[in-house]
Amino acid sequence: MKILIVDDDKDIVELLSIYVKNEGYDVEKAYNGKEAITKINTNPDIDLMILDVMMPQLDGMAVVRTVRKDSQIPILMLSAKTDDLDKIQGLVQGADDYVTKPFNPLEVMARVKSLLRRSQHEVKNNEPDQIEVGSLIIKKDSHEVETVNGKEISLTALEFGILYLLASHPNRVFSADEIFERVWQQESVVSAKTVMVHVSHLRDKIEEATGGEKVIQTVWGVGYKIESR
Repeated sequence: MKILIVDDDKDIVELLSIYVKNEGYDVEKAYNGKEAITKINTNPDIDLMILDVMMPQLDGMAVVRTVRKDSQIPILMLSAKTDDLDKIQGLVQGADDYVTKPFNPLEVMARVKSLLRRSQHEVKNNEPDQIEVGSLIIKKDSHEVETVNGKEISLTALEFGILYLLASHPNRVFSADEIFERVWQQESVVSAKTVMVHVSHLRDKIEEATGGEKVIQTVWGVGYKIESR
């Protein structure tokens, strides 16, 4: 598997490269946003991108928006900004996870592994291969979602994970912590806002494709669910 590391700080790129290679992954490097876009476009075998926010020429947010037009590869953002609004903004743009600087490289690698597990479609064997919810058809093996009219809905691995989790357990309410631990496959650490942003993004995509269908319901103070129909 190949990981693209993007940061204008070459020391950080080299540090992360050592850890990435030690885990057996191949590495591609870029030092600004434009170079990152070029790497993505010319290396279709890149499986994940570690992306700094503050960079010259093209910042990380712009890179995420550009990449998300054509690709759903997992994106882990790095930033010195610690404000929740900055993190939420990155997630809204399409990033899958967020680590603040200064960081522990071991934490970065733990998050990388978690994102890669999700992108490899690791789901439980006893779950249904296909689920129909309202006008949606959710396909487990291909990680595809489409409407009954054949309109495809492009989701990130995490968005699909949330949708499949809720749809495969109709009427059950999952808390934000439960969703985070099952979908991100990490222990829940300040997960509520992260899950909220991904659920919001997922709802927007579903409503746009279905003409406003409300599939995911919020149970205030408890969590989220999809009701059987």
